[in-house]
Amino acid sequence: MFIIRLQQRGFSLLEMLVTLLVFSVGLLAVAGLQTVSKQANFEAIQRTAASQVAYGLLEDMRMNGDATNVYIAGGELGNGSRGAEPAPNCRGGADCNAAQKATHDLWFWEQVVDGNLETNAGAGTGGLVLPALCVAGPVGGGAGIYQVSIAWRGSASLTNAVNNACGAASGNYGAGNQFRRLIQIPTYIDPNI
Repeated sequence: MFIIRLQQRGFSLLEMLVTLLVFSVGLLAVAGLQTVSKQANFEAIQRTAASQVAYGLLEDMRMNGDATNVYIAGGELGNGSRGAEPAPNCRGGADCNAAQKATHDLWFWEQVVDGNLETNAGAGTGGLVLPALCVAGPVGGGAGIYQVSIAWRGSASLTNAVNNACGAASGNYGAGNQFRRLIQIPTYIDPNI
């Protein structure tokens, strides 16, 4: 009868180092994916916030169709360009005419896009990064296609092929606007309806 003895061997130091190297490379890849995931999540949150602001402003414009010319004449909004809250406070229940409501709406939506409605130690915390908000439509107001455009600074460089001037001249988005993110929401508004 033959007895076969199997020799048990442990890992050699070299095998252990190779295993540790492979495991480390895998962990680095997971860490890289985490960074890309956080960046994509941040971009999605910014885009969602911009969309909500644009649709909210368009709803206010539809409700106040008699002052569409005031919305268009508001200029580029963002970074506190509208200054202090206009009087009267049309959202606080005060009686306002159409132009006063439009002026207050522009101020309010600038506060939202800047993040000034959510504060921490007196500083706005809930808005977009370096935002610009623009309203375009028929000259002098009236029935037609109105477009709300919102630009903000993204976290990665992209090729910007969008032909829209909103925020482009501010210098906030890189030399070639490669960090500019932009949404454009068009809608038809007829004040007579």
